[in-house]
Amino acid sequence: MKIWVDADACPAVIKEILFRAANRTGAELTLVANHPMRIPTSPLIKFMQVAAGFDVADNEIVKRVEADDLVITGDIPLAAEVIEKGAIALNPRGETYTPDNIKARLNMRNFMETLRSSGVDTGGPAPLNHKDRQKFANALERFLQNSG
Repeated sequence: MKIWVDADACPAVIKEILFRAANRTGAELTLVANHPMRIPTSPLIKFMQVAAGFDVADNEIVKRVEADDLVITGDIPLAAEVIEKGAIALNPRGETYTPDNIKARLNMRNFMETLRSSGVDTGGPAPLNHKDRQKFANALERFLQNSG
């Protein structure tokens, strides 16, 4: 079991939770991004820089992910692709994307994208708060306990 992180948009506080969890549990953690990133020195934590471009990091994750791996992403289309490969997708707010809920999430994402492209200001997500961080940490812990 490996943990993959769609690191370009992953909040720093979530990365810190992941770094501590990898070192504590021995889980292999790989951050994938198209720009340089600092990571702690650890044999368990790796960084993979990919070329800049639309979905390049996402495509690299999809190419490498295996069944039962965990992918940390807020990108719903990426979550759908990794679920199809038998992996688990968790967003930085602690919500697990599943085969049961991913189609509804994709439909809502596409609907909101249509609204935005027609000029409607839909706002954005609320800033990550303490409750979100705790929910993420709890969901990550459950995953790590169930996979070990």
